[in-house]
Amino acid sequence: MEKTSVAIGQWVMRHRVWSLLLSIVLVLATASGVKNLVFTNDYRVFFAGDDPHLVAFETMQDTYSKNDNVLIALAPDDGIVFKPGTLAAIADITERAWQTPYSVRVDSLSNYQHTEADGDDLMVGDLYENAQELDTAGLARIKDIALKEPLLVHRLIASDAKVTAINVTVELPGLDEATEGPEVVTYIRELRDYIRETYPDLKPYLTGIVMMNAAFPEATLYDMTHLIPAAFGIILLLVFLQLRGFGGTVGTFLTILMSIVSAMGMAGWMGIKLSPPSMSAPTIILTLAVADCVHVLSNWLHKYHEGLDKCEAMSESLRINFSPVFLTSLTTAIGFLSLNFSDAPPFHDLGNISAMGVMFAWFYAVFFLPALVTLLPVKQKAESTLGMKSMNRFADWVVAQRRMLLPLMSVIIVGTMIFIPKNELNDVF
Repeated sequence: MEKTSVAIGQWVMRHRVWSLLLSIVLVLATASGVKNLVFTNDYRVFFAGDDPHLVAFETMQDTYSKNDNVLIALAPDDGIVFKPGTLAAIADITERAWQTPYSVRVDSLSNYQHTEADGDDLMVGDLYENAQELDTAGLARIKDIALKEPLLVHRLIASDAKVTAINVTVELPGLDEATEGPEVVTYIRELRDYIRETYPDLKPYLTGIVMMNAAFPEATLYDMTHLIPAAFGIILLLVFLQLRGFGGTVGTFLTILMSIVSAMGMAGWMGIKLSPPSMSAPTIILTLAVADCVHVLSNWLHKYHEGLDKCEAMSESLRINFSPVFLTSLTTAIGFLSLNFSDAPPFHDLGNISAMGVMFAWFYAVFFLPALVTLLPVKQKAESTLGMKSMNRFADWVVAQRRMLLPLMSVIIVGTMIFIPKNELNDVF
């Protein structure tokens, strides 16, 4: 391995332009797969196609009906549902809810079919009509019926009659998953805005399977546009403070970006559908790629400040880091690939994308980063000795106290492991 690392380091320094071109060709070839990526927000993606639970669930839906739904909960400010104004609002909202795309059924207090006996006849009709004309006795009668009906209590009306709900059942065709669900969500949110403007004393809340499916990609998109850029910024700032150089920071940024793009592009070529779990891969790749870069650049700057020229210093850094960084990347990738043993396919995708990203990060940290930073200008300045002296003293202390530290660390590890059974699994969205 020593001879290989020396040979690779010397080759990269002798052929820096070719090394850059090789890396650019690789990232362009893999990145072109990004166009094939699609995001799925269907909860069925968490089950394999032949999963017995999914098969039983879909068989039941084929036999009866699908239960994808949106639930609009309505909470009056005064906590009184059974009053003319609120009941009239429920009737109005129910009518508008029928306009929801792909809706097949709307259930609420206003259209609940109540059955009454009139002599020998059974009369079936809506629970109430013309809510604004209801008097106190009529309101009391409707409330009494609703709170005694098992199909309504805890479903469309709270047991204390302070909150009610309208349930919209939808049946998505399944022809275009990317647009059908969002189309329903868009209309429901417009309906929510209508409720807020028209009935300011009603507070609407949205839930249900369709809203949950929409929440996953929206949360992921928020992370991608807010948290990941913030993580990028913080990490690059720390890298700049560590390396105190513009070239190393730019090289690290490009290495991270190329690693993520290559991994996501390969996911596209492999036909992987993105889901909330698999969208954690860019953050994982970001974290591991920066570690590779810092290892290579730290040793390079150290040797450079000792007096070697840029290329000699980089060759020495690659000689030192090639084996440890490769083995770390390889074992990390193997660890992520073990997620393929999970029962949930999205975690297979997370493991595969992360594993590819880790190996791409290693490749770019060895072939792209060294070639780039040695072509960029770097100042030859004295290296700060304060941090090095501190770390040397700390290392000497650890070695000197190893007989005390080893059992102490073992006790700490075992002590924290004791709390593993306290972890609880909760999938209730």
